[in-house]
Amino acid sequence: MIEGYCWPQSGQAGDVVELFVSSLRQSTAEVQIVRIGASETVVETQTITGVVDQGVPDDVAVNGCGWSPNLNIEIDPAWPTGFYLVRLSTDDGSISEAFFVVRAAPNRASPGSTLLVLSTSTWAAYNDWGGPSFYTGGHRSSQLRPLPRGFLDKPDPERYRIARFAELPKDERRAHFDQYSYWSAAAGWANWERLFVWWAETEGVELDYATSLDLANDPGLLEPYGAYVSVGHDEYWSASMRDHVESFVDNGGGAAFFSGNTAFWQIRYEQDDTQVVGYKLDFADDPVMGTDQQHTVSTMWSDPLCERPESEMTGVTFTRGGYAHVNSAPKGSGGYSIWRPEHWAFDGLDLYPGDLVGADPVVVGYECDGCELVMENGLPTAAGTAGTPQNFEVLGTAPAHLWATEEGAAGLPDTYVGELNWVAERLGGGDSEESRARFANGHAVMGAFRRGKGEVFTTGCTDWAYGLGDEACARITRNVLEHLVNGNRA
Repeated sequence: MIEGYCWPQSGQAGDVVELFVSSLRQSTAEVQIVRIGASETVVETQTITGVVDQGVPDDVAVNGCGWSPNLNIEIDPAWPTGFYLVRLSTDDGSISEAFFVVRAAPNRASPGSTLLVLSTSTWAAYNDWGGPSFYTGGHRSSQLRPLPRGFLDKPDPERYRIARFAELPKDERRAHFDQYSYWSAAAGWANWERLFVWWAETEGVELDYATSLDLANDPGLLEPYGAYVSVGHDEYWSASMRDHVESFVDNGGGAAFFSGNTAFWQIRYEQDDTQVVGYKLDFADDPVMGTDQQHTVSTMWSDPLCERPESEMTGVTFTRGGYAHVNSAPKGSGGYSIWRPEHWAFDGLDLYPGDLVGADPVVVGYECDGCELVMENGLPTAAGTAGTPQNFEVLGTAPAHLWATEEGAAGLPDTYVGELNWVAERLGGGDSEESRARFANGHAVMGAFRRGKGEVFTTGCTDWAYGLGDEACARITRNVLEHLVNGNRA
């Protein structure tokens, strides 16, 4: 067996990324560096000799592997910005993957460009390689370790997406998870961002790339761009990540959230940015509690302790959305009912109120964000509560549901507490039947609003990228990117 990881996870031309590799038996490893975009391009192939077992410390989930580097990868100026998969293989047939991101040179980015920030903080939260993830009892996740198999590369993500699992024979599901991590269904490049990148580059959309940590650490990262883009499952955000996106929009930038469950949990980076911290429901154990930094407590952003619901940035929140097209959740049509077809996002589409978009590819799944709705003149309208801006326009809706504890998916630990119970406890005044009823029937909400000098659009669902082969979904995506990049903001 061979395993590996890269650090740092991103760099620019001339920077060096170190590759750390371990093998259960001494071996020679082939290293193939592949840029993944509209096509796969092998940019470099090398051979590492004398690869040995470097061991796995007991505290690897918290403090990392502590391995010695096996290869220095210098980023060639000819390598375009993008996601680079590092494929590792040995002569006995063992394979593994690592990754790094090539950022654009500072003088390359322009207001006509779009920056895609990969959800690497969320990948870390779901990483259970060698120890617990945030879902199996962990509160600190080191990025100095491999990602489980399936996070970075796997076959046919469309077939093995969470929102379609119930359609597969049990034997096929079991066989899939015999080879790939159970948690790779919920996080990683292979599920969403890879699909979006393939579509964007095929369509000629110019993308630059960065990681969550780049966004957290560089206040000027977004300045050269016309639009910031989030894709898929972008669940874990630090305060500085939010600071930088919100400031960018306030100063005239555009933000497109083709994602769901977005910024639900606050995290912090510690140990020289190699460790992601998230106490979540165990927030009382977070060392910042009771200090002047209590607002950075690593629980859900909508919690009153954080004083900063994520809906202030995205317009929507998982606390008013939930699950869709999975077990113990509404199946709906699979798409959005469109309510304001005159909006610029629907330019070029012949739509009427109530028409469906994205039903055939099932874009409304598996985790969705929404807002409290009221009816005005027969149309659903944002109630303007829980941080949702007063000027938020509801463009489309679909049913969603937060899980109660007894509704949780198979594979969750016995300590799982349903989001419905937790939201009722923290936002509804207590985990009572009456309080749960306030939040149980949520919605996935597609919408847009102006913030400061800029503008925000959200699909309100993780699975939008699965709809990009659909004409209407692709048109909406192009409309959003062109509108935001071109600065068509009043």
